[in-house]
Amino acid sequence: MRRPKRGRDRRGEADAEAVGVRNVTADPLMETGSETGRTTWTRTRTWPGKPSDMMAEQDFSQSLTPPVSPSGSDGLGELTRSRPPCFCCSPGPGPGLGPGPGQALSPDGYMGRGTIKRLLLRLDPAPADYEADTVEIFGFPWVTETALVESTQLLFGLLRQKLFRLEALVQAGSHDFGQAGHLHYEAESLRQQCVLFLQYVKVFLHRYLEASSGLDEGPAHPYEEQEARLPSALLEELFGLTLLIGRLKDLPANLQSALTMQTQGKILPPAWHLLHLHLDVHWSVLEILHLLGQKMHGQVVYAHQFVNLTGENLTDCSLFETHLCSLLCDLTGLAMGKYSKVRPTEALASDHYLCTCTKELWILIMHLLEHRSKALHTQSFWSYMNPLLQPLVAGRPPAEQYAGLPSHCKDPLGFTWWLVTHLAELGRYSRNGTLHSERQLEANWSFAEDLLKTTCNPRGSLPEEQVRMHVHCCLSLCLLWEPSTAAVSTLWDYYSRNLSASFTVPWLGVSGLGSVCRTPLALLEQARTCCSPGPLHSPGHTQLYRSATSFQIFLRVLGLCLAQDSGSGAPRRQMKGRIYSKFSAKKMQDLSEGGLGNFLLLFMVVARQVEPEDVAGRACELLGHLPANGPPGHRALIWRGQLALLLLFQERGLDVGAQASWLAASFNATAKEFYNKTTEASRRLALWGPLGSYLEGVAEVFETSASLALSEEKLLNEGFDWLLPACRQSELNSALGFLQIVLSQLRRVHQRFVHSGPAPTRAPTTTTTTPAGSTVARERHLAVAAALWTHFFPFLRGLRLSQTPPPQLADAAAGFTLLAFDLPSSAPNDLQPSPVLSIMHCFGWDDMLHPLLVTRYLPHLLQNSELVSALSPVPGSGPAVSGSAQALSVRAWFRCVLQQHLHKNPDGSDSRAGRAVEEQLGELTRLVLRLPDVDALLQRAGLQPPAGRLEPNPALELFIKAVGRVYSGLQVLSERSAMVASALEYMGDIMKHIKPYLVSRSLEGMQLAYWAVGCIVKHWSPLLATSKAQQLLFRIVDNLLLPHSLTPQHDRALRASLPLYLQGLSVASGVSQSQGAYLKKQLCSVISRYLDHFLPAAPSTAAVANHPVLLGACESSPSPRGAALRRTTLQVLCDGFLQFKGHAPPPRLTSVLAFLLELLRRNGDTDPLLLTVPLPSLLRCVMLVNEPQVRKSSTEALQLVVERCAAAASPEPCSQVVSVLRSFVEENEGVYDRLVYSALETVAILDVRVVSELVPNLSLSLRNTEHKRGLGRNAALRSAYKKLLGHLGESGQAEMVSLDED
Repeated sequence: MRRPKRGRDRRGEADAEAVGVRNVTADPLMETGSETGRTTWTRTRTWPGKPSDMMAEQDFSQSLTPPVSPSGSDGLGELTRSRPPCFCCSPGPGPGLGPGPGQALSPDGYMGRGTIKRLLLRLDPAPADYEADTVEIFGFPWVTETALVESTQLLFGLLRQKLFRLEALVQAGSHDFGQAGHLHYEAESLRQQCVLFLQYVKVFLHRYLEASSGLDEGPAHPYEEQEARLPSALLEELFGLTLLIGRLKDLPANLQSALTMQTQGKILPPAWHLLHLHLDVHWSVLEILHLLGQKMHGQVVYAHQFVNLTGENLTDCSLFETHLCSLLCDLTGLAMGKYSKVRPTEALASDHYLCTCTKELWILIMHLLEHRSKALHTQSFWSYMNPLLQPLVAGRPPAEQYAGLPSHCKDPLGFTWWLVTHLAELGRYSRNGTLHSERQLEANWSFAEDLLKTTCNPRGSLPEEQVRMHVHCCLSLCLLWEPSTAAVSTLWDYYSRNLSASFTVPWLGVSGLGSVCRTPLALLEQARTCCSPGPLHSPGHTQLYRSATSFQIFLRVLGLCLAQDSGSGAPRRQMKGRIYSKFSAKKMQDLSEGGLGNFLLLFMVVARQVEPEDVAGRACELLGHLPANGPPGHRALIWRGQLALLLLFQERGLDVGAQASWLAASFNATAKEFYNKTTEASRRLALWGPLGSYLEGVAEVFETSASLALSEEKLLNEGFDWLLPACRQSELNSALGFLQIVLSQLRRVHQRFVHSGPAPTRAPTTTTTTPAGSTVARERHLAVAAALWTHFFPFLRGLRLSQTPPPQLADAAAGFTLLAFDLPSSAPNDLQPSPVLSIMHCFGWDDMLHPLLVTRYLPHLLQNSELVSALSPVPGSGPAVSGSAQALSVRAWFRCVLQQHLHKNPDGSDSRAGRAVEEQLGELTRLVLRLPDVDALLQRAGLQPPAGRLEPNPALELFIKAVGRVYSGLQVLSERSAMVASALEYMGDIMKHIKPYLVSRSLEGMQLAYWAVGCIVKHWSPLLATSKAQQLLFRIVDNLLLPHSLTPQHDRALRASLPLYLQGLSVASGVSQSQGAYLKKQLCSVISRYLDHFLPAAPSTAAVANHPVLLGACESSPSPRGAALRRTTLQVLCDGFLQFKGHAPPPRLTSVLAFLLELLRRNGDTDPLLLTVPLPSLLRCVMLVNEPQVRKSSTEALQLVVERCAAAASPEPCSQVVSVLRSFVEENEGVYDRLVYSALETVAILDVRVVSELVPNLSLSLRNTEHKRGLGRNAALRSAYKKLLGHLGESGQAEMVSLDED
């Protein structure tokens, strides 16, 4: 040890030392006040953290022996010093503070301040501190370079006194919040003084302690003698200090509870400070002993005074070992106490330390022991921990150096796994206290493998809940360290014996079963997850206990082991061989369903990590040992595993032909059994399990394939020829859904291949962009298409006429249509040369198809713009594809609109099929109106559909109007003829379409049918009058308007739509060149029949006002077409309903006259030819009927006729009226003379001119009547006549004079 830097005489030093001792004992040892603590705390809180440079020029006249006088301390003491590192888990200025597990270390701790790094690199513990000549310790200044040598016992005595004082504060702790702040400040001050002293000891040892050579001769200076005794004295003091503070396990409960204290504020109880001071002391003892050993250069330091007193050896090495083992034992005991409260599901998420201070202490010990192991060739950290934990696992008492370890542990093996795993995690912390991805601590696989052997020992028979946690820990160790082949072998030996176990944890419920793979893709994904486990602290890893079985966790360990790149690959081959060797024919046959699933997952993991072809071949070989008539559940699992291997092959770009052929053969045999009529229903139901899983798996194979060039077509084999016909409805839906997936994927891949070349794959041997590669890819696509055409399309075609077609049938048929559009050469010969049109006729245009099929099928195609643009007439094609494709699509839509109510329930409520047709018909309507031909037709007609959604019925009416308008606007005969042909093609056999309604007499159906046909008759009347279409018109009249009998459904349907027919027939009868007279006759028959049918027996205003014939004949503004219909209606009315038989009036005369009056009132006709049609009948009613209501109605009608005719002929009398009146007089001459005059009086009141024109005729008639009777003048008759003449004015008076002259 070197001498002090400044020379002093020995006596002055001794005197100063005596004074220092006296001054120290006078005050510090008796100090009990609180103000000193508060003052000291204030000073330490304001230390800036950088050393002061004030000591460059100082006055050294005063004594430097401790303690100097108080007046000199301000100038010579080091008053600005950085705060020494200490254990701290309370909230502070640095990030990552707090006691929570997994939090970062405190920046004020030993790791954060670089203490361990400087210690291991043999650097100054505090290079910026203790540079002044004096240092303040326990409130007094001391000579920096000599204080520890000269006052070793005194300083350690002061340390003990501060400890006692802090313990007294803990014992006198108060719950008074008013005292909390005072206690905190005083306790913090005491702890800081102790930590500062321990830091000084470390600095002193590093700077000033030198190993004594023992070769100097001559008398030694007293200080040198003290220097030589310092290591031994320091060792004794450290030993005494360890005895004083005791072990962590022996601390009172109130102190140990401070480890779990939630320190959210800055005011902490004294117990917290005392506990953390204990941690500081424990670590400082190890650090000081290590420093002492370094400075002594391997010399053993003995505690001479202790040896002399007790006779026992105490060296620095023994004290280090004893204290270290005790500290490790106590830390392990604390972890054991925490483990007792940890659930298995939270084991890896729950840390083994109670606060970050104990976490930091573990890390400090790790780094210190690892450094000593490498530098001093002492034991490593794991060499200390393994002997500590081994007796615990074995149930033996611990070794002597580890005495004090708690004897009770709820699960020693589980605790050991848990502790080792968390200690391994701490091994990733660097010397700076930062977390690194690579480990800083050596692996401890030898001990972990022993633990595995204990876990997997058959004699132990540990339950799954324990094994799962142990294997989970093993997985964590594999992520922290390099995976161990020996560990994997041990685990595989265990699981090979228990492959059929359930691996369930009962108290976890369903979550404890692990993930169950229902599809091959899920199995592949699970294997991928096993081969790429999540990071250590990710939720996927920490929650594995809940989400995976121990076997599945083992597979993650296996995946990591197989993923190691060992260059030669020998370990992987050995592991693969060990796996293969555990399976035999008997072993495979003994596997349960769960065991078989585990087998498949195992081989999936191995296949992903090593050669998939070899593993797949071995799996097929082993699966071949299973009985062919095994349970269907086993078969489903086997196929699922095989398909998962196919997915893996696809992922690697390998051909799947061999595997697919093996799988196809098994599927074919099962499908035959499913089809066999002798198979029991229960067996067939069980067989659908594997068959359905095959469909799901093959669909996933196709969906995930990027090129479909790896022999996937072998999965589409003749087994489907047996399967499809035997399926029930629900099973058929699944099969057709599978077919859609395959069709759409084939089209998607082929289109991508055509437009952008083949998709790149992982394997360079697959399809490329070379011409040869393109040819191969196209051939592969054609092979897949050929398999689909061969094994699926015939069944679909046979199902197309079903009256209950499944919805997926239309989807699949549309897929085949689009496939034929993309690959026309792949279609079978019976569909050539136009496969698209042939299929569309089969599934969309045939009138025998169910609307549910058509309305779902056609939208798939009509929304394809490329296909729509290609739809055009095919001249010279056969009958199956003749005509315009667009026109046939319109025709199919036309039929579906007409038949939309065919599928309602008998009670009229909507059925599921009816609702489906309604929904699908709306989309079909939208697409039909967008067809090029239909859109052009609407534009030519000047009609456009509304912007919003247009319902089918209004859309149909819009289309019918458009056709009628376009035809009416054509002038060229050839164009009109072509339009007639197109219209008939659009409509199809409409009578056949609506016949089901007429048979079933469905009200809604009949109303729709009558309305739709009525729209056609009205808007297409000129078209229907042509020679090509008139036969249809005749059928309409005969079947719809003139049936043999009328039902209530007919009544309701005709009441709404009869006006449409009357208006259309009226026009047709007027324009028909060859059958006009017949149509006119038919029109009259229709009017007569329904005029009579809907005319009420008793007068009814509402019934007459809503009479369908009346509604058909009325119009808001008169037109020639309407006038013609009204003329015909009036003619029928007069001929059939206003004919008198002698004096007897016709039946229902009141209702007939009400109808006539309403007809005249609603229409503003002014044509006398039309108006005079009912005039004779009206005159006869006025003449012969005296019933008030009849007389009133007839008089009002007569008034309308006469006045309108007079207005039309003004200023001349209406010749038509005069003619009718003249005929009326002639017909009734000599029979109803008086009544005739009375009726003419009524007319004269309305129009004198027309009656005045009749005066000569009336006078002549009167004289002829009298002459015929031969009785002379007839006074009564002349009187009636004169009364009439009295209404005629001057002409009447003149005629009366003439009569008097007779």
